[in-house]
Amino acid sequence: MHILLVEDDHKAARLLARGLEEEGFLVVVAHSAEEAAAHAVDRFDMAILDWMMPGKTGVALCAEWRQAGHRLPVLMLTARDAVADRITGLNTGADDYLTKPFVFDELLARVRALLRRTERVRPALLRVADLWLDPATRAAGRAGAGFDLTPKEYAILELLMRRTGDIVSRLQLAEHVWQADLIAIDNLIDVHMKNLRRKVDAPGLPALIETVRGRGFRLAPPEAGDA
Repeated sequence: MHILLVEDDHKAARLLARGLEEEGFLVVVAHSAEEAAAHAVDRFDMAILDWMMPGKTGVALCAEWRQAGHRLPVLMLTARDAVADRITGLNTGADDYLTKPFVFDELLARVRALLRRTERVRPALLRVADLWLDPATRAAGRAGAGFDLTPKEYAILELLMRRTGDIVSRLQLAEHVWQADLIAIDNLIDVHMKNLRRKVDAPGLPALIETVRGRGFRLAPPEAGDA
């Protein structure tokens, strides 16, 4: 499951993203409504929005999404606990409302409850050639054989499969999978990609994962590759 987290407090965003990733979610963090607007909303399964942010508020962003026809579930986070504020948030289009401070387990429960109430509770299998990935169970396989993935390997593979044919840069991997600076985890990317390739591109199978020199990585059917 792919979550857009919009939170201007960098420390809080980092902690929430890390907790959600440990539960198997793929999290993209934006620190403002303007930054969030740069992402394609339809690629996410849900969004977690902080109400009060510098510039455009989470409520305003949610209202814009609803006016544009986007139906992804929205969980609003805020320090406002008055009934009128909750009504405002819900009337704007938020699906649920969580008051700060909160414990992570409650946020996790609300995230799962929202996903259960949507049509995206069990997303379709992702497929590229004979490779498949089940976002609901995190199971994967190729050419009739399944294989296990670590949480990071799963996050990398899901990102590559959702962007089939597109180049995913090392910086994008660092930010989306590790929520870290590229310099800090550059070597880790190579280690995880090497291990992932051993599973996806096993001996005797055409390679699906390509290294695009100086730009990043791409997953594409053999006939679509140019490397």
